[in-house]
Amino acid sequence: MSLIVQKFGGTSVGDVDRIKAVAKRIACSKDAGHDLVIVVSAMGHTTDELTSLAQSISMNPAQREMDMLLSTGEQVSIALLAMALNELGVPAVSMTGSQVGIVTESAHGRARILEIRTDRLQSLIQEGQVVVVAGFQGTSLSSFGTAEITTLGRGGSDTTAVALAAALEADSCEIYTDVSGVLTTDPRKVKDARLMDEVSCDEMLELASLGAEVLHPRAVEIARNYGVEIMVGSSSSNEKGTKLTSSSKRSLGREGLELGRPVDGVELLENQAVIALSHLPDRPGIAAHLFEVLSKGNVNVDLIIQSTHEGNSNDIAFTISESDLTKAKSLINDILISIGGKISSDTGMSKLSISGAGIMGRPGIAASLFDTISRAGINLRLIATSEVKVSCVIDAKYGSKALREVSETFELNDSQIFLNPIQTVNSDSPEVRGLALDCDQSQLSVKHVPDSPGTAASLCLAMADAGISLDAIVQSERQHNDGSRDISFILKREDRRKADLALAPLLAQWAGTNLEEGMPIVKVSAVGAGMRVRAGTAAKMFRALADCEINIAMIATSEIRISCVIPEQYADKALQAVHNGFNLGLV
Repeated sequence: MSLIVQKFGGTSVGDVDRIKAVAKRIACSKDAGHDLVIVVSAMGHTTDELTSLAQSISMNPAQREMDMLLSTGEQVSIALLAMALNELGVPAVSMTGSQVGIVTESAHGRARILEIRTDRLQSLIQEGQVVVVAGFQGTSLSSFGTAEITTLGRGGSDTTAVALAAALEADSCEIYTDVSGVLTTDPRKVKDARLMDEVSCDEMLELASLGAEVLHPRAVEIARNYGVEIMVGSSSSNEKGTKLTSSSKRSLGREGLELGRPVDGVELLENQAVIALSHLPDRPGIAAHLFEVLSKGNVNVDLIIQSTHEGNSNDIAFTISESDLTKAKSLINDILISIGGKISSDTGMSKLSISGAGIMGRPGIAASLFDTISRAGINLRLIATSEVKVSCVIDAKYGSKALREVSETFELNDSQIFLNPIQTVNSDSPEVRGLALDCDQSQLSVKHVPDSPGTAASLCLAMADAGISLDAIVQSERQHNDGSRDISFILKREDRRKADLALAPLLAQWAGTNLEEGMPIVKVSAVGAGMRVRAGTAAKMFRALADCEINIAMIATSEIRISCVIPEQYADKALQAVHNGFNLGLV
């Protein structure tokens, strides 16, 4: 007999008829011999309606009272569903977050789960009851020691379900929603988007952080960290859906179920070379041609960084193995003869990376990495960021020191430290699993920052102190006449004005430094574990955009993600073009 946690979203329980249909589905699972814990959201648009009621009274209501109000939505759902199950002869009991033992931090509106006290829950399961749990909510202790209702924030019911599965060591967690599973991209923008049979949690974290709405990143983080197998499917059909897999499984620690250390690994890759191209023509097709030539020459490129352009030219820097440097320079020199531009290269470099779940969603993590490296007197040559990994290219002579210092900062043990790791990927993993289009981004550049240890750390720390999460950090390759550089950020549009206030005191210390906002942009990203071992993935993406005459303003890559920042007006066209370029459509 297996223990399954099932979650049903708001549309699945949007009215009485749908609640009855969900009850019949649950009854079938119970008849099949499974023990069940059910998590439900508020009915339909109840949360939005309650929020509107609050705003009709106050445009700035106390967050404690909002938690008190919004938590009532799920209480209606669980009571009605428990009634429907009992009516079918299935013994069921409804429980709020506090009754089921979900203990959170004291942060109204966005609380993270500390622990789930499962004794009462397990006792009810052993009695044969189906336990129907209110998603999105928990309880914390106030400064007076009394219980306080808290809510988990956006995607809270997903988070509740996966957290319960982790705490109960359930056999699986099934997330039922109004879509058939995880699709290759947004079906509202790309008509031939295809259902994925399987996706890794790392891939899903990247997609979710980039705007894929089928699962919230916090739920995927928990699944990744604790090895919870998730199935995402439609509540209105019996189609297979999408399976999420995790290759890691940690035990529940003392830090808190959701507050465990987000960094769970550090690695140093030696014998790297950096090739820097400057003053390249700023027109569609340049990046595509460059990386197509390298791919055909069997040169495997790792990190790729293209910073914001000046005038009619762009700069691109990328890393390769030192053993490929001579061949790569020869191929590139042939290109530069026809298009123009300058080339320089550095050997004796190493790539230092930290990995974990939801790194960029926690503003202080990247800042702590950069601060640790700068305090060791080490300058950053390149920076590449993603939701599951942050990488820095540094001088190889500082590699061992940096590895040691970063390991201590993030309290990593020997089993979490890797020197020259060998990339291993399932041979069935496609180079690109899915695409995401993020239309809620702003581009911000800090011009003429000092090219010295600590600069990137200072900027990121200032942002982190203001609670601003950075989606991408790109350090330009080109130096100004005074030796300074530019650093560009991609951040949420809603945080744009906060960034002005956060950076003002710091910029005042650097003579000649100024802040510039870029053109309206969107970011199209390709995600896939297979790109780590397949050359030419980036070239395919750049070619798909070039063939549509779409110019790329910025490029930022990680091991499993390629992101291109493009002008806002080409958003949908770019997404369709890249989807076609990787043959992700329906067959």
